[in-house]
Amino acid sequence: MKRKIVSILLLVLGAVGPPARTADPIAPSSGVTPVFERDIRPIFRAYCLDCHGAAKKKKGSLDLRLARLTRLGGKSGAAIVPGEPARSLLLKRVREGEMPPGEIRLDSEKIAVLERWIAGGAKTSGPEPDTIGEGIGITAHERDFWSLQPIVRSPVPSVDDPRARTDIDAFVVNAMPDGLSLSPDARPLTLLLRASFDLTGLPPDHDVVDEFLADPSDAAYERLVDRLLSSPAFGERWSRHWLDVAGYADSEGGSNRDGIRPWAYKYRDYVIRSMGHDVPLDRFLTEQLAGDELAGTKDGDWTERQIELLTATGFLRMAADGTRDRNSSEFRNAVVADTLKIVSSSLLGFSLACAQCHDHRYDPILQTDYYAVRAIFEPALDWKSWRTPEQRGVSLYTRADRQAAERIESQAQTLAREKEAKQSRYMAEALTKELEKYEAPLRGSLRRAYETPAGKRTEEDNALLKRYPSVNLHPGVLYQYDQKAADDLKTYDKRIADVRATKPAEEFVRALTEPPAHTPTTFRFHRGDHREPREAVSPGTLTALSPVGAGRAVLPGNDANLPTTGRRLAFARWLSSEHNPTTARVLANRIWMHLFGRGLVATPSDFGKLGSKPTHPELLDALALSLYESGWSLKRSLRSIMLSTVYRQSSRRDPDRDTIDRSNLYYWRQSVRRLDAEVVRDRMLAVTAKLGRSLWGPAVAVTEDETGQVLVPPGTRRRSVYVQSRRSQPVALLEVFDAPVMVTNCERRSSSTVATQSLMLLNGAFVLEQAAALADRARREAVDIVNAPILAGVEVDVALSKIDTPPILAQAATAWQLAYQRPAGREELRLAASFLRRQIDTLTRSPRKLPGARGPTEQAISNLCHMLLVSNEFLYVE
Repeated sequence: MKRKIVSILLLVLGAVGPPARTADPIAPSSGVTPVFERDIRPIFRAYCLDCHGAAKKKKGSLDLRLARLTRLGGKSGAAIVPGEPARSLLLKRVREGEMPPGEIRLDSEKIAVLERWIAGGAKTSGPEPDTIGEGIGITAHERDFWSLQPIVRSPVPSVDDPRARTDIDAFVVNAMPDGLSLSPDARPLTLLLRASFDLTGLPPDHDVVDEFLADPSDAAYERLVDRLLSSPAFGERWSRHWLDVAGYADSEGGSNRDGIRPWAYKYRDYVIRSMGHDVPLDRFLTEQLAGDELAGTKDGDWTERQIELLTATGFLRMAADGTRDRNSSEFRNAVVADTLKIVSSSLLGFSLACAQCHDHRYDPILQTDYYAVRAIFEPALDWKSWRTPEQRGVSLYTRADRQAAERIESQAQTLAREKEAKQSRYMAEALTKELEKYEAPLRGSLRRAYETPAGKRTEEDNALLKRYPSVNLHPGVLYQYDQKAADDLKTYDKRIADVRATKPAEEFVRALTEPPAHTPTTFRFHRGDHREPREAVSPGTLTALSPVGAGRAVLPGNDANLPTTGRRLAFARWLSSEHNPTTARVLANRIWMHLFGRGLVATPSDFGKLGSKPTHPELLDALALSLYESGWSLKRSLRSIMLSTVYRQSSRRDPDRDTIDRSNLYYWRQSVRRLDAEVVRDRMLAVTAKLGRSLWGPAVAVTEDETGQVLVPPGTRRRSVYVQSRRSQPVALLEVFDAPVMVTNCERRSSSTVATQSLMLLNGAFVLEQAAALADRARREAVDIVNAPILAGVEVDVALSKIDTPPILAQAATAWQLAYQRPAGREELRLAASFLRRQIDTLTRSPRKLPGARGPTEQAISNLCHMLLVSNEFLYVE
């Protein structure tokens, strides 16, 4: 696709449509005879069952959980009369707005389906159960929801498409409606850039580009994917995806102070290392949920493996926690609730938060399910025996460190005692000298009053000292009496500080741990209010994921082989077991989403009725099964998807196919995607050769300019994943390109197109700095292409072609190659030459001072580089 330099204001603006709307989860089925389970109970569940089903004492004794109970009615008699809507009291009260109470009303469509159901005889889809269980209960129909079903291995479809390379292609082609087929493969350079940004978040090096373009075969492409997967940059890139759903932040939040988390970066580094080393995802999750239980107790010094396991539990310490400043029951419980939201949205694909106050209105999740899951974590997050963030830190001091620190502290204390002795002597000498100003017996009275402890002084003593304030000596004013003595004491302060500075640095791990033998009882909170506890709830998982009739799957009792309860370890193992179909699907869907811009389920953290249904359910299950069978290998899963034709396709649109599937739900082409915020910044640093490649370490602290805009400190070379993530101070450049500001966690990033992005790219100090750096690099490296064929025959002003050394046109061609990893075309160079001539003329005539020590020619090439860095080609990947 040929590209031209266009207006900077338009370069970053693209056509990004609104997200697809989720269908009404309780919309009646049109044209189908209503039945209770499919059409009526969802309406009752959303609007009625809080009063007429959830509580043991039902309002008006009316129970609407089953059709037969609805016919039975309550104190006012039968709620419905099958076949006779006009005689049905329930329908009458709904129409008149008496039910449900308050401002919420059923719309006319739902009322109509209720009327049709009654008129049709109030039918059910089959025999109803004898009992329905606690609360709203869960019916067999609700258990049949797609995401609650076991993962199924579907046979790979046989498709008549020679371009289908893999099983993934077969599933996709088989689902395509008539008129759609796979698009041709993308051009080699496009495919190279796509793979590089998807796997490493960085542009490929020149040698990689040259090597791949020389042999764009399937074998070469496979070698390329393997090379990118083994790159250290892979862990940095893919850790960012997990850190989003984990809610990673370098500050506490939860209060206006938003205190810094000095050791949170160790968890971030754990994620980077785990991704880079392809730690199996089931182990990765288990370590984060129960690493402390796996680590056991400390026997001497922590081992490296124990430290790693403790560090992993930082996942459960990412929720905003302002209890250091506001340590009340309300804020403690908010931390617990946010932690459960992070766990459920990242691993279960259900929003458990909706069941905190009542049974879920749409999904088969009971309120007691919420508290059963909460009971898993409560031994470590006990709101009644709370530990603030500072109290939860695990010290990494070794025995040797402590012994050394004690020796050094002993030396400091010796100096402190010397100082104290000298200070006492200097104070006594100063007092004696001051008292010499007074005659006896006043002198004796003043000394006696001064030397009497403050709490034992008489009124006469206090009055005397107040009348003669110069006698009130204390160390802070000693310099007024004896400057030499005060200076001598100050030397002790420095000596003591210098001695203490030699102590081994004490580092901590931001971990979640359980106190030994701590097993608090978890209670269901009435309407989610911790001040109104009700019955006790045992730790367990979701009732809907348990066998019919078995009730909720209760986890094994406390593990006698562990000093802790073992609840989180049992939960983690359940998550990756065959008994739980959700986690593997959730992870497989997220992997797909990060490669295509949209998941097979468009709502990656909501596999319930409020979420989207999978566009390719058989493919989703096949990907989930491949996770099991590959040993939960992220890299093997990525590799299998990226070797498919579906991934390799061109992103070119086609008018005829657009009429069938404009949103590309059937993956007949690849989608154009804007680079993530961090990748935009990292790519700029990479093309200017300013990007540092060091791994891990403390976060780079952010700063503010004179306008209050939050910036990464100028000259910082580290990748964006290492930049401090403060809830109250998001980096402006990253925020404007949709980097999440962590309130709780980020389940899916948006991709907005707003004017502030253009303004940031036009005027941002960082972007201007990188444009100048790219111009400098182009000048240094342009000598290599001065005589390149691309420059021959370009119709430009002869004088222009000779400006500067090397010639400015060669610098432009070099900048193009550096920015886009491809040579400029002749038409592009002609336009660049025309732009540079106008810029040089304008800048030469302009009286304003140019930035730094740049002349018109240097500034012109810098302006050209600025245009390259803010262009669509730079910001988007095809």
